[in-house]
Amino acid sequence: MFPIRDTIRSHSFPIITLLIIAANAVVFFFELTLSPAALERFFFIFGIVPARLNPANPISFYPFLTSMFLHGGWLHFIGNMWFLFIFGDNVEDRLGSGKYLIFYLFGGIVAGGLQALFTLGSSIPSIGASGAIAAVLGAYLLYFPRSRVITFIPLFFLPWFVEISAIFYLVFWFVMQLFSGVLSLAGTADVQTGGVAFWAHVGGFLFGMMVAFPSLFRRPRGRAHPDEYYPW
Repeated sequence: MFPIRDTIRSHSFPIITLLIIAANAVVFFFELTLSPAALERFFFIFGIVPARLNPANPISFYPFLTSMFLHGGWLHFIGNMWFLFIFGDNVEDRLGSGKYLIFYLFGGIVAGGLQALFTLGSSIPSIGASGAIAAVLGAYLLYFPRSRVITFIPLFFLPWFVEISAIFYLVFWFVMQLFSGVLSLAGTADVQTGGVAFWAHVGGFLFGMMVAFPSLFRRPRGRAHPDEYYPW
C-alpha cells in the first residue's frame, strides 16, 4: 500500500519539512557522483556501524545524526521523502517548526539507537531517514486519528485507489515493521543496509507516539486543528 496523500490540510507553510527534504536531496545527489568504492567508504564513515561505536569515544556516535541523511538508492530516497512530504507537514503544523526540527532529529537518533542495539557487533552501515520519518508517523497517528489516507494498491497490475483510515494504515504499517523485526532476530530477514532497518522503524514510531502525548512539544489547544482528537 503506497500513500498518495492525506486528507488533513496544513495551516502553515512546512518550511522545516521542505528543508529536510532538500538536505536529503543534496546529500543523495552528491552520493550519485561517487564511485561504488567511494560510496561504500562514505556510508562506512557517516552511517551507523555498530561495531565502531565506543562509549569511551563520544565522537564515534556522530553517525546517529549523519546517517539519517543518507540513502542507498533511488527507491530508498524517493520512498522516504514521499512519506515525509505527506505526513511531515501536518506534524510540523501541530508542533511548530522549531520543536518539529528537534523532534525529527531526536526521533532519528532514538531510532538509530534501537537499530544499533539489535545489531551489536555488526560492521555493516545502517543508513536512511526512515527512523526519523517513523517518529513522524507515530506522532501523526495520535495527533490526526480522524485523518484518511488516499492509498494506491496494485491489484493484478491495475491501479486501485482507496481511502483508508489513518489509524488502520499506520497501525498496519507498524505491526508489519514489528513482525519483520522479530523475524529478523531469527535470522530470516536482513535488517542491515541492503535490507530494511525494521527496529529503527519500531523505535522511531514508538518515540513519536510518546512525544505526541502531553509534553513540552504540545501546542495549546486553542491553536490546534478542529479535526484533531485529544485522548487526554
